[in-house]
Amino acid sequence: MTPDTPANSSVAPHTAAAAVPAIVPVPVLETEHLTQRYEGREVLQDINLRLQPGESLGIIGESGAGKSTLARLVMALERPAAGVVRWSGEDIHRLPEHQRRARRSRVQMVFQDPYSSLDPRWRVGRSIAEPLQRLPMTAAEREQRLAEVLDAVQLDPDAARRFPHQFSGGQRQRLAIARALATRPSLIVADEPLSALDVSVQAQILALLRDLQRREAISLVLISHDLPAVEVLCDHALVLRHGQVVEHGATADVLGEPRHPYTRSLLSALA
Repeated sequence: MTPDTPANSSVAPHTAAAAVPAIVPVPVLETEHLTQRYEGREVLQDINLRLQPGESLGIIGESGAGKSTLARLVMALERPAAGVVRWSGEDIHRLPEHQRRARRSRVQMVFQDPYSSLDPRWRVGRSIAEPLQRLPMTAAEREQRLAEVLDAVQLDPDAARRFPHQFSGGQRQRLAIARALATRPSLIVADEPLSALDVSVQAQILALLRDLQRREAISLVLISHDLPAVEVLCDHALVLRHGQVVEHGATADVLGEPRHPYTRSLLSALA
């Protein structure tokens, strides 16, 4: 203690570091008590999920479990009967329509059928670049981004001048992925992106999605009944049955040590 220090004072040591509060990232996607009804019948009930930047979630279940309904709600393609969908902290359904449209570049979808996102009358370059028309970009910048995403999905730049019917099913799915990537989204929702493809092509698209998700640090929601694909691509897994979550956790736990009988039955069907 120095002469200038009062006897009853307390001086913090110079080596003590000030406590820095942990910064918790805003979830890319969050739902709370999400519920949907069609004609009075409840098809989704009380779905709560949270996806952080760069994370991936697999949503598993048989046909009729509510997977595609959940995808449409997450994409704000329809309004829920109850509950909330947030993109990067914003309640997307509380925004005016023009603001919601402006934010759609953050969240993109890859459909089961790539024809759903590729107009057969347009050259594929036009289809891929179409979402960029709503962004503040010059024509040259759009052309550059088109070349970048074609390269990202391992297609030649000349592909932009061709029509969808001139490609194989696997190539069309690559083009659909390129279109989803074009706006540099923070989240991609892929609804059964492998099921319309041959087994050998499925493996190629699966490897492509895995590489892109890691390299681009994009959050991914994979809607699938393909458990091996979920195991390869997803950090977390959520199991739906009759519109309700029966199991949710790390993919290694859900698929490696399932607790719910329904999850065990899905796994046993693959054995």
